[in-house]
Amino acid sequence: MTAYVIAHLQDAAPHPEVAEYMERLPTTFEPYGGRYLVHVAQHEVKEGRWPGAVVMLGFPDLARARAWWDSPEYREIAPLRSRHIEGDIILVEGVPEGYHPAAAAQAVREAARAAVSAE
Repeated sequence: MTAYVIAHLQDAAPHPEVAEYMERLPTTFEPYGGRYLVHVAQHEVKEGRWPGAVVMLGFPDLARARAWWDSPEYREIAPLRSRHIEGDIILVEGVPEGYHPAAAAQAVREAARAAVSAE
């Protein structure tokens, strides 16, 4: 099942190390089947706050996304970014083909009933 790396990057300081990180990054994720889906594109905030930039990578599965994140090649260049850019980065698994949220909605209904019953 497809997996994603989503980075919400804030307070990016222009620095030569950031440029080096950007240049070297693709060679770290491509061997794991990773590819850019979003790269610091403009975004439109509809609710809440979302300052900064978004980067999103796609991988064939969560195991390969984790393997990339933990790889010596990525761990070597990660400080080039983290010294100059703050942010949040998550790895998340996508939903399977044909997914429908009905089962998740039912679980929310049951949890809501239990919460009301406990009051």
